Amino acid sequence: MARYQPKDRFFNKAKSEGLRARSAFKLVELLQRAGIRGLAGAPVLDLGAAPGGWLQILADLVGPRGRVVGVDLVEIAPLGPNVVTLAADMRAAETLEALRRLAPAGFALVTSDMAPKTTGIAATDCARSLDLVATALSTARVLLRPGGAFLAKVFMGPDLDPFVARELRPCFEGFRRVRPEATREGSREIYLVATAFRPGR
Repeated sequence: MARYQPKDRFFNKAKSEGLRARSAFKLVELLQRAGIRGLAGAPVLDLGAAPGGWLQILADLVGPRGRVVGVDLVEIAPLGPNVVTLAADMRAAETLEALRRLAPAGFALVTSDMAPKTTGIAATDCARSLDLVATALSTARVLLRPGGAFLAKVFMGPDLDPFVARELRPCFEGFRRVRPEATREGSREIYLVATAFRPGR
């Protein structure tokens, strides 16, 4: 089993660059490999956004005319003027309505780095992770603009393939699974990256 290293080179690089989380480098790679570009001036949504590492990357990509909205159960320390954060539960109807008001024409990108509190029991952790992805996808179906993109972290498990085939792929023209370089050794996580959203599917 690989030894867990809480302060690896990505941790140190994030610290030196003023990023709040090493996971910021995962997002950079995911966007590059999926060819997700043209976000300048656009609204984007990040679920499970604390502590804000992904928000920092997204804020830079959308620029001063864009807007980044981050949602998490906990408060997120303020970032730049183009970042709005909500301490809220994504499963609450009022959260969805608040997000609609922040991007009336829809978001260009919905990201999710949400992860469950792990138990150490693989089947339980994978099921909880997939439930969070289902929540993120249902949010994206409502809030994404046509042609938008979606990416989400998930733990690999036996129910993942049926979920992707049944729920995710029909909604998007492009799809891939990506395991970023910054993923820790031994981790079961991968990222689902879907592009060119097709509403109503």
